[in-house]
Amino acid sequence: MFRSKKQQKVQRKPLNIRTGDTVLVISGEGRGNTPRKVLGVLPKQGKVIVEGVNIMKDRQKQQGGSGRASGINNQDFIEKPVPIDRSKVALIDPQTKKRTRVKIKTEADGKRVRVAGKSGETI
Repeated sequence: MFRSKKQQKVQRKPLNIRTGDTVLVISGEGRGNTPRKVLGVLPKQGKVIVEGVNIMKDRQKQQGGSGRASGINNQDFIEKPVPIDRSKVALIDPQTKKRTRVKIKTEADGKRVRVAGKSGETI
């Protein structure tokens, strides 16, 4: 039976980045050679939250009796990281400290382990 594009299931690639991993931002505003930590992962959206990248200033409402001013220019604004696409980050190999791809290896006891592409070290 014919299905429209909206009805077809979207196949997602597996997200091999986990919370707490060290990544390198390879494109966008936060790009550079400094390794950064992953604060969160959104696998259904294909996005990751990276420490110190894509920071948004959140506006505050004025508090009733505290005398705190509202707006974005006061000292009480909140900075929080916003998710970026997973294609903009690359996982860092723990041995060589360079960016790498990830392989999934099955051990003898049946556990699946993430392995760095070139060095072969477990992540």
